[in-house]
Amino acid sequence: MDNASLPRKLGLVDASAIVVGTVIGSGIFIVPGAIARNLPSTWIILSVWLAAGVVSFFGALAFAELGAMMPSTGGQYVYLRESYGPFWAFLFGWVLFLVIRTGSTATLAVGFSLYLSYLFPLSPLLGKLAAAALIALLTWVNYRGVESGALVQNIFTFLKVLGLLLLALIAFLGPQAAAFQSAPAMDEFSWGQLGVAMMACLWAFNGWFAISLVAGEVKSPGRNLPRSLALGLAVIIAIYLLANLAYMKVLPLSEIAATDRVAAVMAERAIGPLGGTFVALTILLSIVGATNGGIMTAPRVYFAQARDGLFFQKLAEVHPRFQTPASAILVQGVWAGILALSGSYVRLFSFAMFAAWIFYGMTVAGVLILRHKYPALPRPYKMWGYPVTPFLFAAFSLWLVLNTLVTTPGPSLVAILIISSGIPVYYLWKRKEGALREDAACHTPPA
Repeated sequence: MDNASLPRKLGLVDASAIVVGTVIGSGIFIVPGAIARNLPSTWIILSVWLAAGVVSFFGALAFAELGAMMPSTGGQYVYLRESYGPFWAFLFGWVLFLVIRTGSTATLAVGFSLYLSYLFPLSPLLGKLAAAALIALLTWVNYRGVESGALVQNIFTFLKVLGLLLLALIAFLGPQAAAFQSAPAMDEFSWGQLGVAMMACLWAFNGWFAISLVAGEVKSPGRNLPRSLALGLAVIIAIYLLANLAYMKVLPLSEIAATDRVAAVMAERAIGPLGGTFVALTILLSIVGATNGGIMTAPRVYFAQARDGLFFQKLAEVHPRFQTPASAILVQGVWAGILALSGSYVRLFSFAMFAAWIFYGMTVAGVLILRHKYPALPRPYKMWGYPVTPFLFAAFSLWLVLNTLVTTPGPSLVAILIISSGIPVYYLWKRKEGALREDAACHTPPA
């Protein structure tokens, strides 16, 4: 096994592009319709988007402290391991591989094929092959070096941000009368509806944690990790609010609520059929960037797990030429490709957010634990608002998980079963690791 470490090659621009490019995928083009169906007015919708951004920003602040304190490859996996022990860290890595990252990658890739078919008609078979081809291509790019993965990330992040800004420009400079109308009054406006809308917003913000997974490859992590998270989240919040204002400028809430193609409908209303083509191109660019960010970052968790003896040892190897966790990248690509081709990603991804927020809450609460556990450990960056901000984030995560369990018990219980499936696997790996150590001890010659 190659015991080399992964070199630090990512600068501030690269790290910021990972944050922005991994978060902004297809959500901002799709979820405003679902949110408008649950919330009765423009100001409540904008407030929920802003609240989701603030919550995500609090989480990012916690990850910034943890990353600057422990700038290790594997990020969130390492933070959970140091806060709660290897058991919970393994369960995170297990669910990340099984559902969260691979399910998200498959979902994005299939979304890519759907929007590609808007420009070039594809049969169902060709659509699946296009999704698998995107996963294979980006897996190959990241297999061959973190620099090539970062270059793709930087290019597509720039293009998607430019596309969204142009989309907003089309709305605000168009001849349409300002809409900004509230939806028809709802008889009841429940916490359950608020929870559904908030979950949709948070899905659109999901992915800001990804930079922590490559913390071991970021230059000057004590400075660049906090800066990239702060800069990235600020850009994302601004773009999301601007996009929602653009939608509301052209369309009344009743029309936004009636479609899941909000961006396309708005652009078609503003500039005609050309608008639909422009939106399709923007979404394609956005999806490529988000898919690449996930493929680049998540394998570092499996790499860290393998180095702890909790995954196949092959995944702990560093490619001698490309200096990447090549085997971990390939294994993730194969599983995500299988999910995309089989169609099973649809069910898996519906469980991903519930599982993800259990571990987000635990990780941010880990800031409180590690402040007491390792008080003398150098912290180049300390979380703003401590201890209020990590407590608020952890409390919100608990509310979100419980609300999701009540409002959508079926998918939530399945997500719990998926997490639980890692328990016997963990003890299997622990037994295997113990056997390997005993074998090594038996074969070690006396001094």
